[in-house]
Amino acid sequence: MVQVAKRIQGVQEYYFSKKLQEVRSLDSRDFPVINLGIGSPDLPPSLEVIEALHSTAQKETAHGYQNYIGIPAFRNSIAQFYERIYGVKLDPQKMILPLMGSKEGIMHISMTFVNEGDEVLIPDPGYPTYASVSQLVGAKQRTYQLKEEDNWQIDFEALERSDLSKVKIMWVNSPHMPTGSVLSRVSMERLVRLARANQFLIVNDNPYSLILNETPTSILSIEGADEVAIELNSLSKSHNMPGWRVGWVAGSAEHINAVLRVKSNMDSGMFLGIQEAAIVALAQPDSWFKDLNQLYQERRKRAFEIMNLLDCTYSEDQRGLFVWAKVPGSVKSVEKWINSLLYETKVFITPGFIFGSGGERYIRISLCASVEKLEEARDRIQINLKTKENNLIKEEIQ
Repeated sequence: MVQVAKRIQGVQEYYFSKKLQEVRSLDSRDFPVINLGIGSPDLPPSLEVIEALHSTAQKETAHGYQNYIGIPAFRNSIAQFYERIYGVKLDPQKMILPLMGSKEGIMHISMTFVNEGDEVLIPDPGYPTYASVSQLVGAKQRTYQLKEEDNWQIDFEALERSDLSKVKIMWVNSPHMPTGSVLSRVSMERLVRLARANQFLIVNDNPYSLILNETPTSILSIEGADEVAIELNSLSKSHNMPGWRVGWVAGSAEHINAVLRVKSNMDSGMFLGIQEAAIVALAQPDSWFKDLNQLYQERRKRAFEIMNLLDCTYSEDQRGLFVWAKVPGSVKSVEKWINSLLYETKVFITPGFIFGSGGERYIRISLCASVEKLEEARDRIQINLKTKENNLIKEEIQ
């Protein structure tokens, strides 16, 4: 075999890419696996969104290459969305760049701004792609710890005491995945001041702001943020469109033009039908999100019930698409515990260690499963625990 490039020698296949193959291998018609691991919304977007895609796809002229920066109407709809939801005014011609999902943007941004050897600040726990992409571009990874005792907030004092002179990018995610914590406006202001003082770029990854979160906020609403911050966002989570791959990066014209220089050499424009559908999605009324969040609230109650059965501890004040909880002290190995649960009950829950060392004693349940599936998962676990308890009593009697 031809030797692989050095840049990927320390990069492993994405956890879910590998683990879900194992999960699927356990599936059967009689006793199907209940997957509470991945955050892929199980509901469709609104009917109007699907109709817009269908209508455009029927046009003979709709199937050619599209502009790298998207059609003007799509960029305008993103700008209108930002003003309505976040109170942020963006120039749709200069400050918005559509992406094939925000995950693509993590690579584009890293390739645009990070030189080999530059330092990158990554949250721990945090989204694993920040670390893997940083490694691919040859950056030096520095983690900043988020701790439960600090309500999973950034420790600004620790950062301010450290040497930040070589930091090029700081990855921020609010509402945060996996912990569900949210940065306050005061924290965002402090973050912008820190970046301006040390001349690094903040990248706020913001796909969960409309899910179980009453105060959606963009870092671009902070005074002076346009000099040192850009923001990723997408329709995957908030609009039930993960497979459509619709996202964008927003920021100053200078930052967006720089990212475009990378993106335009790596892919082509988004299919016209998807852009037209995204325009409709971005115009959904507040009532659509209210109904969706009511459903997620019901699902979260069931997820809490599962965590209670497993004797896990958690905060009820979590935002976003997941429930994050600490495992009981009696659990010696979270990975073995989760695997036992999977093979004994066919319920898959995500172990927290995949999000960094700060997540080693935690697990995560996705709310992307129906109330009925969550209740069935709860019942399976309850039966399993009861069976183990009965077996233990029998052993003691014998």
